[in-house]
Amino acid sequence: MKILVVDDDPGLRKSLTMILKDADYEVTTASSGEDGLRIAAAGEPDVILTDVRMPGMGGLEFLDAYREGGGDALVLVMTAYGSMDLAVEAMAKGAYDYLPKPFGADEVLLTVKKAEERERLRREVGRLRAEVRADRRFGDIIARAPAMVRALEVATKVAPHPSPVLITGESGTGKELVARLIHRESDRADQAFVPVNCGAIPETLLESEFFGYVKGAFTGADKQKEGLFEAADKGTLFLDEVGELPASLQVKLLRALQEGEIRRLGGTDSTQVDVRVVAATNRNLREAVAEGMFREDLFYRLSVVPIALPLLKDRPEEIPDLTHYFIGRHGERLGIDIGGIAPEAMEVLLKHPWPGNIRELENLIEQAMVLADGSTLDVDDLPERVRHPNPGAVSLAGDLGDDLSVKRHTAALERRLIQLALERTGGNRTHAAELLELSPRALRYKIRDYELE
Repeated sequence: MKILVVDDDPGLRKSLTMILKDADYEVTTASSGEDGLRIAAAGEPDVILTDVRMPGMGGLEFLDAYREGGGDALVLVMTAYGSMDLAVEAMAKGAYDYLPKPFGADEVLLTVKKAEERERLRREVGRLRAEVRADRRFGDIIARAPAMVRALEVATKVAPHPSPVLITGESGTGKELVARLIHRESDRADQAFVPVNCGAIPETLLESEFFGYVKGAFTGADKQKEGLFEAADKGTLFLDEVGELPASLQVKLLRALQEGEIRRLGGTDSTQVDVRVVAATNRNLREAVAEGMFREDLFYRLSVVPIALPLLKDRPEEIPDLTHYFIGRHGERLGIDIGGIAPEAMEVLLKHPWPGNIRELENLIEQAMVLADGSTLDVDDLPERVRHPNPGAVSLAGDLGDDLSVKRHTAALERRLIQLALERTGGNRTHAAELLELSPRALRYKIRDYELE
């Protein structure tokens, strides 16, 4: 701990320095209040010992100037017996304690030890308060890694404004949670939040889902229906996996965003809509634009404020908090009493690369809880693929026989990869498609072709 001694008496400065250094404190001294302010500003001490009566700037003036300059160290005032009224005044101005002169080494060390403990507690309380503020500020999103905190700070800053936001990040990094945070922190929080997975809707139904339709627009349209834009009027429309939109709908989406109005399929009248759009994708849309797969004008319209979410493997400090959060949440939902996770099991989780990010972690924790025998998750409760990972790629070596057909073995490998992705995501096809880097539509066709229904 760093201590600054401010006193015009060189003998007292020397004796205090010896006493404090013998107790392993780092000590600097100043012979006047003016020097004390300069040294405190440069050295940022934890505790300051200052005499009350000094030529020029006295101890009370020093205390006032130090606090006005933003100094927050604990200040102890030293005062002679006949100047106790000054000590009381110093306490009223914010001094932590006082030392009456003359004093011995034990009195000095006891008073400094009390100040040291007070400073330690003050810093710990400040740290905990900062964490609580961060947790409350970001709602249900756990953020400890600097990159994640910065992303969420951008989200909260942009939330009050109507500017479109594009959230990028791999599958399972929490894109929808961030979109919901933006909605919750906006002035639209009491209106609808409408999420839509752009890759999960069949291409033939996209236009009618987005913009609605009038009665008779097509066979089976026996009544009119509002679309997602109208459902999100005055609220937020979350376009997940926006990179999967076909070119025909990209044009109509751009027009709706530019003009603030939509036209139902089969209709002739336009309807004004006030919609805040937040889009998300795990694709590199800049590359998609360069390849002619995504409209450049729509990209710039959607990405007024870009937010990139880091991978879970790049934010390992969040894995313990996330693990305990999922244990608590699923324990209550499943009626399973799991009190925590063994340190050895946590070490395994910290070493795993997490290709499925937070979603994979949640799926794994729920699986381990269901299969656990004890009240604490142990290494043996974790899946084999995590306990003993195979760093190599999926291999068919040993199963080839005399058949060297590239076509047949490629199909077999693809089928196995799809099976693994479905197992890893608990059968969630949308998330499996993200792991496989396929569109949900392409995955549906492959599941049918490989008879994996």
